Amino acid sequence: MKLGILSTAPRCYSTRRLVAAAKDQGHQVTVVNTLKCSIDLQAGKPDLYYKGKPLGDYDAMIPRIGASITYFGTAVVRQLEQMNVFVANSSSGISNSRDKLRSMQILSRHHIGMPKTTFVRDRADVIPAIERTGGAPVIIKLLEGTQGVGVILADSIKVAEAIIETLQTAKQNVLVQSFVAESKGRDVRAFVVGDRVIGAMRRVAQGDEFRSNVHRGGAVESVDLDDTYRDTAIRAAQIMGLQVAGVDMLEGNDGPQVMEVNSSPGLEGIERATGRDIAGAIVEYCAAYVDFPEMDIRQRLTVSRGYRVCELAVPEGSHFVGMTITDAAFSEQDINVLTLYRGKTVIPNPRPSRTLEAGDRLLCFGKQESMKSMVPSKTRKQRAPKIKKLDPAAIENASAPPVYA
Repeated sequence: MKLGILSTAPRCYSTRRLVAAAKDQGHQVTVVNTLKCSIDLQAGKPDLYYKGKPLGDYDAMIPRIGASITYFGTAVVRQLEQMNVFVANSSSGISNSRDKLRSMQILSRHHIGMPKTTFVRDRADVIPAIERTGGAPVIIKLLEGTQGVGVILADSIKVAEAIIETLQTAKQNVLVQSFVAESKGRDVRAFVVGDRVIGAMRRVAQGDEFRSNVHRGGAVESVDLDDTYRDTAIRAAQIMGLQVAGVDMLEGNDGPQVMEVNSSPGLEGIERATGRDIAGAIVEYCAAYVDFPEMDIRQRLTVSRGYRVCELAVPEGSHFVGMTITDAAFSEQDINVLTLYRGKTVIPNPRPSRTLEAGDRLLCFGKQESMKSMVPSKTRKQRAPKIKKLDPAAIENASAPPVYA
């Protein structure tokens, strides 16, 4: 396998370990500096140049995209995807995980434990938002902070309000999260590769520091996770679109509380804490899946005119409840059911004999008009845009000062 490590730091521990692991397994490996790549676009031939020359053929790339180059780094990864090069983490997964608000929004749709989180811009909304999270103390986070930078503990509502106002004045976007008191000063990082947790460590803050990050001096120890923590970590990584991820969780009274899903987790802390060859596991994963490059299913499948990927819900009272997928006649209407979501359970390629239940969600690919007909008429009418002729007076009134409620 010809493997590339997409990194701007060839001497850092993680990059060196990945290179060593690849060589140990007999692969040809090169460190590719992300910032020295050029993206070339032309009809039918996406290409990458490296240091002014064609990048060449690679079987796989392991992206190590730092926070400071997220935009360009994900563009390079996206180009590799268009070139059918296997990448250990997708460009969308990296983008999703890098923005704390976006990642929490994505996870919140699923049954993943997380601290109560709020995002506000108007100063008048700050105190009500803090109260909705459970009141002080609260955690205030910069949206794109890393390694514990930009994470602040506010002991009172007044202090929190002052901090948020100061950060917003500096044009910084912040999240407010409930403080999980029982997990103060410690958290768990589960290292996910594919559909397995291959190592986990508990990070414990030292002294008066409440942040447990290794870069903040936190001590680490190996930990054996129970099924609940393992399943939460794997599902969180998969929901974000990541195959290699460090999932940080607080140990709450109600179970694991996901704080962050890291798309470029460091290897030094986890390897030293667990004594396991994490780098080797990542390289093995790439070698096993090199013939199955990551792809944007919506981008590929919706090229066919009149077809699309969408999600169909089976609400309470739907006539589909109690039917099998065969009885519902999806295939007869040119609709393929790709995945069935039932609560916390994800069922890929569900059997035609599977019975549908209220609350099920079906990820489907098929003829757009057929899928529209599956939506109840009442809902369709509510969603249908009403287009009417524009009153000329409306154009005149548009120049008047806006009035806010």
